[in-house]
This record gives sequence, structure tokens and C-alpha cells, in this order.
Amino acid sequence: MNTTDTNLPRIIQGGMGVAISGWPLARAVSRTGQLGVVSGTALEIVCTRRLQLGDPGGHVRRALAHFPVEGVAERILAAYYCSGGKPDAAPFRPVPRFTLSPARALRELTVAANFVEVYLAKEGHDGEVGINYLRKIELPIPYACYGAMLAGVDHVLMGAGSPAEMPALLDRLAGHEPVTLPIRVQGATSAEGDFAVTFDPGELFGPPLPPLRRPRLEAIVASVELAEALAADPVTRPDGLIVEGQPAGGHNAPPRGPRRLDATGQPIYDQRDIVAPHQLTRLGLPYWMAGGYATPQGLADAVAAGAHGIQAGTIFALCRESGMAPDCKQELLAQAAAGQVTVRTDGRASPTGFPFKVADLPGTLSDEQVYADRPRLCDLGVLRMAYCRPDGSIGYRCPSEPITMYVERRGGREANTVGRRCLCNALLATAGLPQRRPDGYTEPPIVTTGSDFTGVRDLLSRTPDGQNYTAGDAVTYLLAA
Repeated sequence: MNTTDTNLPRIIQGGMGVAISGWPLARAVSRTGQLGVVSGTALEIVCTRRLQLGDPGGHVRRALAHFPVEGVAERILAAYYCSGGKPDAAPFRPVPRFTLSPARALRELTVAANFVEVYLAKEGHDGEVGINYLRKIELPIPYACYGAMLAGVDHVLMGAGSPAEMPALLDRLAGHEPVTLPIRVQGATSAEGDFAVTFDPGELFGPPLPPLRRPRLEAIVASVELAEALAADPVTRPDGLIVEGQPAGGHNAPPRGPRRLDATGQPIYDQRDIVAPHQLTRLGLPYWMAGGYATPQGLADAVAAGAHGIQAGTIFALCRESGMAPDCKQELLAQAAAGQVTVRTDGRASPTGFPFKVADLPGTLSDEQVYADRPRLCDLGVLRMAYCRPDGSIGYRCPSEPITMYVERRGGREANTVGRRCLCNALLATAGLPQRRPDGYTEPPIVTTGSDFTGVRDLLSRTPDGQNYTAGDAVTYLLAA
């Protein structure tokens, strides 16, 4: 732990991805004295697409120039940088997909891309910066964390699964030691043995390597039981907890009771899924409440009940500095101002199987016709899962890929493919980085937000033009109580 509880932030800005919580947003929040957080999801793709767009402002190249291992930046620029930007109609150059044994170029790229995002978020101020990862996207985790640590990241946030292995992994990476992260392989039995991704910083980069500081780990949980289990064992005990309730955007934990759907097809949550702020005080860890707390009263209530503060996402996703594509952002702001935002908890959209919040916006994958018209393919593979083939070898599959490929070639169940969206391509499009296919088709976005827009409406009512606000405005508003 590198800070005392008295120095911890009241507000943690949500690590929304892909690239919605980019470095400009995190930097703006950190400069206010609160915790700005960058999304660590698919940064190896985000970084290369920015370079192929010509790196406007030179930010990626400026950060790469400070990468502490010789030769890495030059190799990345030679592979992906397009001076002046690629032609508008040209597709982005692909990035290799992760496996249990990723290519050296991909390992270097992932470390460097995470370094770049954190470096830029920390540039020019002394505020703290965090990075958010999903445990479900597990193959890049050791390389991504190491890159963020090379840039001096202060907090690592992790959700969408249990981060039980992360305290030990961060400890070892801080000493440049080899690490092993267990990987779930679908269909594997004990006869096939255990599977893991391994990373040795010394083998990849060689000496000398700079001294590193171990960041704090904030575990994102949705139940008291998981929080208690993590806190009870010194090996798994995080430095803090973020408690995300069902109103939060992005991936939600499944309901804890029997699987039930309401009349609109959304999962039914009940009292078993609600964590009251006071329930975690006995664990002796600082914690932040998330999902429906992003108002001055919400912050005051959370603190009064024992929480250190709150995590807020939607209110920052729609601020001026967020990475959301302008057309999506302005449409959502207009809906919010009119009190007309519709957000569904979709139990089928995400290939991960976790419920996923989807905002109803025209022209996005929330529209069934847009979804039906999209050619079904999987060319990024960020959410692919490892599975065991009949011969014992390891393959990779995603329920959003073509159905015949998933079922007939890779042994998946057809029921798993129903309603699945390609979140990898869609979320990159939401951040203004859509792939353009050779036939002219442009990948549509999908927008995820929380279900509570109270704070957004309050802020819009206080801005001179009633149309947008800054991250600083959001922090000032939340701290008003």
C-alpha cells in the first residue's frame, strides 16, 4: 500500500472501456485531486489505431519516446505509425491475437501500450492515476500490468471475476520477477493439467530494468461474500474494495438467485443483490460504493455509512474529456436532458456471459436491425475464451463469431450464440475507432452506461449552454455536499 487512508480519494472515476476512460479523462480527474482511471481493455489495439490515424497531437509518440526499454518504440512505430493518417477508406492493420504463448511483438506492444496510456494520464501533474482491468480478459493481464507499472500507475482496479491472484502478481512484477497467472480453459479436465499464462520481464526486456513501485489493488466486487473471502486471506487480500451494484454500467454480476427474466427479457435482481454500504465496515479495508451513488447526496450517504467514497462512471462517460464518439455522446446527453434515456440490462449481449448494460441509441447495436445487418465475424478476439479440443490441444473461440465456426469447427453450443454482440469491434467504434471493411462496411458502436442519470441531468441544468460539462464540473458537483 503506497498511500495512507487519509490520502485516498473520495471519488474514483470509473475505468470505462474501451478508451472511454482514456488518458485525457483520467488526467483531468486526477488534476482535481481525485482518482482518474484509464481503461486497460484492448490498449494494444487502441494504441495502434491511434498511430494509424497519424497520432494527432503526437501524444502516443511522445509517450513511447519515454519507454524505458531500447528498441521497443521503434519497432512499434515501424509497424503501425502512418504519417498523416491512413486513408479514410482503408481498414486498420490488425494486431495479433492473444494465446497462452503470445508472440514477442504482441507482448512488447501490450506492455508499451499500457505504459503509454498511464504515462499520458500522469503527465504534467502529481495526482494519482489508476488503471482498470477485467479478470475475464485474462491473457494480457501480466503484460498489461507491467506496462502500467513501468509508467508509475498508482492503483490497479479489477472486476468481472475474482482478482484473488492479483496481490501476489503485483508484488512479483514490482521486483521484475517471473509471474504465472492461472487461466480457465473450457472443457479441460484434471487429466489435461493446469493452464496458465507466464511472463518473465527479464527474459522479454533484459537488464537493466528501472525500479518499480507496487500499486494498490482495488478489487471490484458485487457481494459481501466475495469481499469477505478476498479479505480473509493475506495472500488474496486487496488494498481496497469497489462495490458495484446492479445500476452500474458495463458488465454486471449475474443475479444471485435463480435465473429469472422480466417481461422485457432482462434479468431480475432482488434484495440478495443489494450491498448496503455499512455491511463492509468490519473488513478493515477502505471501500467505495458504485452504481447509483453519483450525486452529492449519494456520496454523503455512502461516507456516512462507512464507505471511503464512491466510484462514478456515467457522469464522467458523458463529460467533455471522455473518449466517447461525439455523436453518441451528444445523443445521450440530449436524451438525458429530456429524461428519456432507456438502458437495458442485456443478459445475452456480452460474449462473456455476464449481463451487460446497453443504452438504446439509434444506429447502434442496441437496434435489432443494425445487429441483424452486421456481418457476423470475430477478427479481434479480445473476448475469446480458451477451450480444450478433443485431442487435448488448446483452441480459442467466441460466441459472437460465425455460428458455424463456433459450433461445427470449435464445438461450442449454438444456444450460446443467440443475441451475442461483438463487443470488441463495437466498443472501439464507440470510442471513435471503428474498423472499416474492404467492402465499405463500418462497424457500428454499442453504448454502455449506468441506469441512473440524475447527476448528468443536474450538471446539464447548471451549465450555461445546457449541453455539456467538464470532468472538473462533475467532481465539483459531487463534492458539493
